[in-house]
Amino acid sequence: MDQVDREILAELQQDGRLTVTELAERVRISVSPCHRRLRALERSGMISGYRAYLDAHALGLTFEALVFVTMATANRDTVAAFEQAVAEIPQVLRAQRLFGDPDYLLRVVARDLPDFQKLYDDRLATLPGVQRLSSTLVMKSVVEDRPLPL
Repeated sequence: MDQVDREILAELQQDGRLTVTELAERVRISVSPCHRRLRALERSGMISGYRAYLDAHALGLTFEALVFVTMATANRDTVAAFEQAVAEIPQVLRAQRLFGDPDYLLRVVARDLPDFQKLYDDRLATLPGVQRLSSTLVMKSVVEDRPLPL
């Protein structure tokens, strides 16, 4: 990966809807080499996909919480069952396994507090292997969806 590839990646992180022509203009190369480089970056896995970013508040998802999960046991089967089950909950935007205690951090959205409480009681607390949940409310997002440094 050279400087032109880094510029291509930086431009696409800012605007994934750029046409190849627009992208080539921005990185100051012709269209054909830009297209070849773009395809190579996609094939290598450096570009894993394209998507639209939606506004949670505009969609009525105004409640966000971070949920810390401590597992009762960390054996392979329990961890696999927990991870499969948490992956099936659409309100969980991010689930990360951590070193130490707690074992997992979940970023969760809901419409409001009653909606979150129902999710917490009916889905999160009943996940396989969960010993304890604790949560904190997100007051404000300061940095979100920042492009990766190149």
